[in-house]
Amino acid sequence: MGLIPSAYRPVLGNRVFRRLILGFAVSYLGDGMSFVAVAWLAIELAPPGQAGLWVGGAVAAYTLPGVVGALVFGRRLRRVPARRLLLIDNVVRGVLLGAVPLAWLAGLLSPPLYLALLAVSSLLHAWGNAGKYTLLAELLPDEQRLAANTLVSSLEFAAMIAGPAIAGVLVTYISPALVLGLDALTYVFLAVLVARTRLPASGHVSIVDKTAARGGFALLRTHPELLGLLALTWFFNFLYGPVEVALPLHVTDDLHAPGTLLGLYWTLFGVGAVLGSLAIGALRRLPLWPVTIAIVIGWGLTLSPFGLDVPTAVTVGCFALGGAIYGPFVALSVTLMQKTAPPEHLASMLAARSAALLTAAPLGTALGGPLTTALGPSTTLGGSGLVTVLLGVTACVVLLVSRRDWSGIKKH
Repeated sequence: MGLIPSAYRPVLGNRVFRRLILGFAVSYLGDGMSFVAVAWLAIELAPPGQAGLWVGGAVAAYTLPGVVGALVFGRRLRRVPARRLLLIDNVVRGVLLGAVPLAWLAGLLSPPLYLALLAVSSLLHAWGNAGKYTLLAELLPDEQRLAANTLVSSLEFAAMIAGPAIAGVLVTYISPALVLGLDALTYVFLAVLVARTRLPASGHVSIVDKTAARGGFALLRTHPELLGLLALTWFFNFLYGPVEVALPLHVTDDLHAPGTLLGLYWTLFGVGAVLGSLAIGALRRLPLWPVTIAIVIGWGLTLSPFGLDVPTAVTVGCFALGGAIYGPFVALSVTLMQKTAPPEHLASMLAARSAALLTAAPLGTALGGPLTTALGPSTTLGGSGLVTVLLGVTACVVLLVSRRDWSGIKKH
């Protein structure tokens, strides 16, 4: 423990947390593999000439229904204990994703059935995430929660290193359907681990009331700086969405390369994101707004070469650099909101932020299918980068024009 930073020692000294983080690590590894497998299986199942539409549909089905579940089941699930939410989500994901390889082996897996299984599997995933972070809050005292959340979020980036690399090999030499079966087993593993672990009784940390998000939006409208931050974050995530559709099609259609190259892209992105996240301590000493906007512009610039006639090695290197730039964005944007929002309104504003961002990347992903079909993968990737740069430049102009007003808001 001597080499571990002091902030993490009490958290890692908690036996229950260590068991939970093992389950999260295994589950995130499965998610990292499915990152490649979901799109690759859609390519294999799609009729000729329709790959872009089905890849966009598959990636959106794997995420977007979580928004519907968050809204439709709010009244019934908002008071369910955190442990049960986590269990229900993992059981649903494990069963429905496990049905994909079974249907494939039986010769029954059609594109519509595939999208339906993905959609139902993701229906409760937003609630599962809420249960996960609520459970951590119940398990640990306030002074340890930041360290715990940092460790858990870092695992997600780390899974981008190993997961896509493993999946890139597996989809090339076996089948992406079987890779999704492995992902299903990781959810089952986490569900069994949670069920067999003695956890604290739920109750002293409540899931945000169903009116909190709505009240948070009203509060955000009275704080232009925070409303601008939410708008910037939403469009940044929205413009990232088409990348998940266009990149696998860029590998197959433009480069005529195997799945190992797609795995390499995402693996190096994950390496960059982990390194960028580890550098967040240094970034905190910099002005948060300028650094946040610089990340938006920098990410857009790393995507732009995809639209040019450059060697594959250049785009691979740019994507790795993009991961390092992209990685710290979430932590910086949340820190900026925590620093700026009135303490008594922070919970409601964060709830509004989460509710809004649930729609951003999935909608961008859904749009990515038609865009890729119409424009081609390379143009879609490069265009996403250029529009992201324009978003960052616009935010920079707004920041310079509004700095005086925002300074006045901060003083109050």
